[in-house]
Amino acid sequence: MLKAIKSAFAGKQDHLSASAEQSLSAKSSSAQMAQSTEKIRKSDDEWKKELSPEQFRILRKKGTERAGTGEYDGFYPPEGYFVCAACRNPLYSAESKFKSGCGWPAFDKCFKGSVKTETDVAFGMRRVEIMCQKCDGHLGHVFEGE
Repeated sequence: MLKAIKSAFAGKQDHLSASAEQSLSAKSSSAQMAQSTEKIRKSDDEWKKELSPEQFRILRKKGTERAGTGEYDGFYPPEGYFVCAACRNPLYSAESKFKSGCGWPAFDKCFKGSVKTETDVAFGMRRVEIMCQKCDGHLGHVFEGE
């Protein structure tokens, strides 16, 4: 689950939900990308106090949004970056977002050291789970062949 960070979206704020607007910050810099790599470890109770029920279900319990329903699926900012909704770890630049047609936000590259992957064979299929390197938050899946 992502949040967008505003860089210079003048006039684009009306496209964002109130919760997304609250998560936006001023112009990004490369210094912000070099955040601490110290692991964040919290109990489920601690995460529940910080995240919405939907965020907790997706980020901590590996849930998913229905395809095409997420606020960032059709959102293509001209600049800025996306962060983990749980720990604000910078994950992807706005430039790396592309329209995949799958109904979820898609990116073709991430910031170095920002995400990790694991093979997931749940539900009788083989896919790659993408997680935040800093807090282990579930970000989504890539299916083999994509």
